[in-house]
Amino acid sequence: MTAATESVASEAPSAKSGPKPLTEGSRSWLSQLSVYVFVIVPFIALIAAVPAAWGWGLGWTDVVLALVFYVVSGLGVTVGFHRYFTHGSFKANRGVKIALAVSGMLAVQGSVVTWVADHRRHHAYSDREGDPHSPWRFGSSPAALAKGFWHAHMGWLFERDITNSERFAPDLLKDRELIRVDRLFPLWTAIGLVLPAVLGGLISWSWWGAFTAFFWAGLVRASFLHHITWSVNSICHMIGERPFKSRDKAANFWPLAIVSFGESWHNSHHADPTCARHGVLRGQLDISARVIWFFEKVGWAWKVRWPNEKRLARIAVTEYKG
Repeated sequence: MTAATESVASEAPSAKSGPKPLTEGSRSWLSQLSVYVFVIVPFIALIAAVPAAWGWGLGWTDVVLALVFYVVSGLGVTVGFHRYFTHGSFKANRGVKIALAVSGMLAVQGSVVTWVADHRRHHAYSDREGDPHSPWRFGSSPAALAKGFWHAHMGWLFERDITNSERFAPDLLKDRELIRVDRLFPLWTAIGLVLPAVLGGLISWSWWGAFTAFFWAGLVRASFLHHITWSVNSICHMIGERPFKSRDKAANFWPLAIVSFGESWHNSHHADPTCARHGVLRGQLDISARVIWFFEKVGWAWKVRWPNEKRLARIAVTEYKG
């Protein structure tokens, strides 16, 4: 764990003033409106995608562009926002740092600082009071879990409280270069939605090709990735296997492993948050870890926190046998 991560994860109050508050005010009405727009509009497109794919409006150009933007933005979130910026699972050079920040913001899931602050808060209070998106917030009855699932999956996004970045992401706030990139989040969001349309229009040389690429590789891609990311917050804290010791209900849920790029090995992650590989057992595919491995091999990343027998034995529920 990096020194900055350790400091935000610790709940010990300082000698003088105690820890900073969990939140730092509320979103403005304009910011709150933007949340609704960028959650609901892509979701409407996702719903409309079923009849659209059945009858019209989906070609190979749209499929390829959607896959490319899904992989780039998805890995920006999993390798960049999550394993690099939040947990310090590896060190990276300047180019990789900026590329991961930008590609993560193409996912339309918020700026890198906001995302990291929310996620570090989640780890600090996982499935307890203070967790921004625990499905167990309302209890364990069927009705409470149904309400909790909605809250963990996407309901928490509509709450106006802002996680305190000074408390949970002080290291990122000190990185002036990263902050400059972070402040351009509206631009990266626009690029993530408009660039597919530009490419689709140029490839097909038609306005219709631009529209369908915007629909599939822009809106539908963003919404599908939203729900995969949110499923880790909801489903992976409710059902699945728990082979490792963690203080919460995080679980490994294999059906999401490929589309989440390895993020659904969630019990393993919560048991050892700074580990660069989440799928640590035999047969657990972790695409994000393979990307980090590639970065390491070409010299773009170093000090990678890979799992080893000692780390796995420390967190195993039963005796680990390598």
